[in-house]
Amino acid sequence: MQNPSSTLIDLETKFWQSMVDHETDVALNLLCEPALMVSSHGAMKFDHAGYRQMADHGSMVVNSFELSDMEVVFPTDSTAILSYHVKQGVAPRGKGATTEQEMNDTSTWVKTDQGWRCAMHTETPISAH
Repeated sequence: MQNPSSTLIDLETKFWQSMVDHETDVALNLLCEPALMVSSHGAMKFDHAGYRQMADHGSMVVNSFELSDMEVVFPTDSTAILSYHVKQGVAPRGKGATTEQEMNDTSTWVKTDQGWRCAMHTETPISAH
């Protein structure tokens, strides 16, 4: 049996892969409803329909990702917080070259009757030095 930290890292990786593969239903099965996100675009709360709109029709798509420096803490048995570094390749939907971005991300996961679900995600761009 996997240890809890490995389980959460696998789920976070599965979520990222669902974005690259355009498998919105896979992502929705990993999200709380509603969920929260904080990024350079601001803070937002969204439900599953809102995520589907972003994933299927948003102006940018994720083409690749590389996660590193994964850390997992469990404030309680039913709450996990992940922090990590990500190199992500993003491009305008349907056209244009992929741009690589580096971010520091966190995700907060909660254990529900249906398993672990992501309740909040944050991303902070790493400024070039």
